[in-house]
Amino acid sequence: MPYQIVCLNNISPKGLKLFNDDIFQLSEDPSKDTKETDAFLVRSAKLHGYKFSERLLAIGRAGSGVNNIPLDVCAEKGIVVFNTPGANANAVKELVLTGLFISSRKIVEGIKYIDTIPHDENFTANIEKSKKLFAGPEIIGKTMGIIGLGAIGNKVAKSVLGLGMKVIGYDPAISVEGAWRIPSEVQKAYSLEYILTQSDYLSLHIPLMDSTRHILNKNTFQIMKKNARIMNFARAELVNSQDLLEAINTNRIGYYVTDFAETSLVGKPNIVCIPHLGASTPEAEDNCAIMAVKQIQDYMLNGNIANSVNFPACSQEWQTKNRITFTNYNIPKVISQVSTLLGEHHINIATMVNKSKNKFAYTIIDTESPLNDDVLTQLRNIEGVIRVRLLKKDN
Repeated sequence: MPYQIVCLNNISPKGLKLFNDDIFQLSEDPSKDTKETDAFLVRSAKLHGYKFSERLLAIGRAGSGVNNIPLDVCAEKGIVVFNTPGANANAVKELVLTGLFISSRKIVEGIKYIDTIPHDENFTANIEKSKKLFAGPEIIGKTMGIIGLGAIGNKVAKSVLGLGMKVIGYDPAISVEGAWRIPSEVQKAYSLEYILTQSDYLSLHIPLMDSTRHILNKNTFQIMKKNARIMNFARAELVNSQDLLEAINTNRIGYYVTDFAETSLVGKPNIVCIPHLGASTPEAEDNCAIMAVKQIQDYMLNGNIANSVNFPACSQEWQTKNRITFTNYNIPKVISQVSTLLGEHHINIATMVNKSKNKFAYTIIDTESPLNDDVLTQLRNIEGVIRVRLLKKDN
């Protein structure tokens, strides 16, 4: 029976066409009865409070943000949630560069001003006379601070280096792989305070967590360079809006460009709100859909996990034709109990990989002989085990 995949939002056809019709049955009707669904593909659909069926195995988010998905609830049901980090990185980078110039040159204000000038014989003269109102500094030689050096922050760093800026980067959570991608010209900051005091321009590229909520606030604004310009294309809540307004009104902060429109900020001087256009390019939508579909396929068919936000990355090449995978709470003795149980049933383990992430863990085991329903039931009854899957390789 084919895996049942349901799209809860419009997903790029370039991704959806990768599903093999013999293995996956696709529905683009979000109202379809989800009790018979194996995986969701989503973009902005809000799933908090959603009643997930016992059958649902995975959710693929065609984008990087997952605030619309209850990650812990899904993990406790053994539902693996995937996102697509980096697939929209270039699209966001290009908009950040747009924000950089908007923050420097008062481009938006100048365009709006032209719309107010009467179209008479003095039209051109009035423009020339007033253009000094919209003067702003060049960016060359200035210092750009980048908080978060993942896929997007890294691309921003490379681009602004090419524009002649100096770059300071700060990311205490960066992976080893991510660190290798950082251009050697980027100066590493070892504290938030240092990057704030040194930056003429600041760009945020970090996820929203309890530790990053309102990372820019009244106290941090006070130590930033006077007239510093801020670009926020990551998450609205990284910046305390009320503190920002005060910093703008007192000329502490020079300009703020954000991809998240908030009623308290719209129409205020030296603030430009963009209507969440960061990933709104056909290329980004295609890339996100393709990545999400490939990840869902690999998980469904092979049990491999890549780019999950609630379970660890875990994968291995097939060593036999028999594979079991299981999700579990990250507590002691689960693996040993599984190994003992398999041994008692004379089932030899060919290879095994186990990874953990916070409260949860995931394991892939290839066995030399198949498992029957009785063994699977006993595996599911081991304390701490959340979900067990049995996979077979046809060739």
